[in-house]
Amino acid sequence: MALAIRDVREHDLDAVLALNNAAGRTILALDAAQLRYFYEHADYFRVAEIDGHLAGFLIALREGRNYDSPNYHWFSAHYPQFAYIDRIVIANAYRRHGLGRIFYCDVTSYAEVRVPLLTCEVFLEPRDDVVVLFHGTYGFQEVGQQRMGDEGPQVSLLAKDLPSYAFVRETYLDHDGLPDVPWLAERLRPSSPDTPQRRLAGERRP
Repeated sequence: MALAIRDVREHDLDAVLALNNAAGRTILALDAAQLRYFYEHADYFRVAEIDGHLAGFLIALREGRNYDSPNYHWFSAHYPQFAYIDRIVIANAYRRHGLGRIFYCDVTSYAEVRVPLLTCEVFLEPRDDVVVLFHGTYGFQEVGQQRMGDEGPQVSLLAKDLPSYAFVRETYLDHDGLPDVPWLAERLRPSSPDTPQRRLAGERRP
């Protein structure tokens, strides 16, 4: 079995949309325009490819995005810097292969050199104890709860401290930026009039 975790490509979007909307009640449905927003704006948007087949994906956004999500807004109101996992979806045929942990390791590696906190939520209605346990064993702790809208589900808001960020900030980010190596580079996103390109790994923020 050949597994690759890579940045999403435009030709993946139809398969990503179908996978998302077949995932069940704990994953909010998307339309093509919403998925295009993620493609153009998400800081982290990677897919798992197994033997040439799309097996799953994970989408995460940094703080400061114009993203209309009550859970993202909650974290924005409480923390100045974070990476927010909006959704992770694994295809039925590839579940119980450890892809969730692989994705979480990968997004943690992305986040811990950029922000002090990795955040997400889990649905409490319907409650999935396997999902709750997974996040607990991976170091997430509940930092709040809220209802998504007047009639939406109750969710548990989770955060995981990233202790290595302090070292990275003091050693690199406060000086010349991250080393200019491929595995630290930001994903390349399509240009649009309101979407400035993010810096590459070796570039210092103004």
